[in-house]
Amino acid sequence: MNENESFFWELAEPLLAQDQSLTKSTMMGFPCLRVNGDFFASVHQKTGDLIVKLPASRVLDLIETEVGEPFAPNGRRFKEWLSVPNRDADLWTQLINEARKFVEAKS
Repeated sequence: MNENESFFWELAEPLLAQDQSLTKSTMMGFPCLRVNGDFFASVHQKTGDLIVKLPASRVLDLIETEVGEPFAPNGRRFKEWLSVPNRDADLWTQLINEARKFVEAKS
């Protein structure tokens, strides 16, 4: 496990301990979190960026305010996914929680 992955799991552990509907998994080969089987947060193994699923309008807001960048693996942009390069524990925790609530409400 690399340093970025360790940082991600360190932030995820309290959530996993509190909520039995959350599980560890992989998404496109990246370590990720799922709620009720649906992906909502991950860490990019090469860049170390946090990847979260949020409403498309929220993703655009966060891109415009330079909090994050579009998540576009292989050049294809995913409108409900945001890549966050700034490794900030408070920001990441906030966005992971926001993503969990968003995905949980959709299921």
